[in-house]
Amino acid sequence: MPFSVNGILCSLALLVLWRAEELAEACSCAPVHPQQAFCNAGIVIRAKVVGEKEVVTGNDIYGNPIKRIQYDIKQIKMFKGPAEDIVAVFTAPVSAVCGVTLDASGKKEYLISGKAEASGHMIVTLCDYIMPWDSLSATQKKSLSQRYQMGCDCKIVRCLSLPCEIQAPEECLWTDLMIEKQMHGRQANHYACIKRADGSCSWYRGVAPPKKEFLDVEDP
Repeated sequence: MPFSVNGILCSLALLVLWRAEELAEACSCAPVHPQQAFCNAGIVIRAKVVGEKEVVTGNDIYGNPIKRIQYDIKQIKMFKGPAEDIVAVFTAPVSAVCGVTLDASGKKEYLISGKAEASGHMIVTLCDYIMPWDSLSATQKKSLSQRYQMGCDCKIVRCLSLPCEIQAPEECLWTDLMIEKQMHGRQANHYACIKRADGSCSWYRGVAPPKKEFLDVEDP
């Protein structure tokens, strides 16, 4: 009997350690407004994924190979990034370490944001803003070309519960998470936080770029 109890306790201990390691490796990302994602990214493109393969991109400090998934892409438009077209994006092989899964059939267009490594590779993770192109609103699509960039000096502050308020004039309060309990709410889909002539920032809605009258007024 003591042997069986010890065996069970040992198994439970191993299970707890395994689960703790698994949780420690899980990918965790803070929610961000699409404009924030655009401003934080080094590269933002519209593209189709046309191929997929596992590749070795180097070795870690112990000499073990670093494996990644390489998605070959056909770039449709560059919104932010280098002058040359992006032909492939790289991601971790599993979602536990923030790897991204994309449809490589070439039938679906994506908005893909990510960062460039020193090697020139575009790296994407689950924390980057990656969405099917058809799921974006008309305002979001237009904002990628100009409006989001106009607001990169602004700060979008998440409101998770009341009370919440801005602390500085260059901030915009993002309330989708509190009011609609989701990231892709009204402000995310239809608004951009734009810097105005007086240095303050305010939410702007509309497909067209903000007019001078909006940028000059104190209260929209």
